[in-house]
Amino acid sequence: MAFVDEQPPENSPAIRVIAMPADTNPYGDIFGGWLMSLMDSAAGSVAARHSHGRAVTIAVDGMAFLRPVIVGDEVSVFASLKSVGRTSMKIAVEAWRRARHDDRSYRVTQATFTFVAIGEDRQPRSVPPIQGE
Repeated sequence: MAFVDEQPPENSPAIRVIAMPADTNPYGDIFGGWLMSLMDSAAGSVAARHSHGRAVTIAVDGMAFLRPVIVGDEVSVFASLKSVGRTSMKIAVEAWRRARHDDRSYRVTQATFTFVAIGEDRQPRSVPPIQGE
């Protein structure tokens, strides 16, 4: 898999955190579930903002772990709304790592998260279209 001149997205990350020893599996590697949780939180922020209310994860597609994350790395998670249906939203999410004492960033994982907006009754509710569509 070639990673030539990768650059993180230009927009601000939805989440930025330092990977800590408590985030590792028994082998000392950063736990994939921890990273997926960050990505779900970032996507959830985008979904809630766009739908103006509660939204829940219903699917994660194409989750790919491309590189490891190491304790001490700064992890930045970027999320952007890609499409909307009547009640659902697809959000593209990428996580990038940067070693504490380095300027280079590397994509470590990516996926598409699907959220459904729900009302107080926990039933699906409609969402607005993407601006400009």
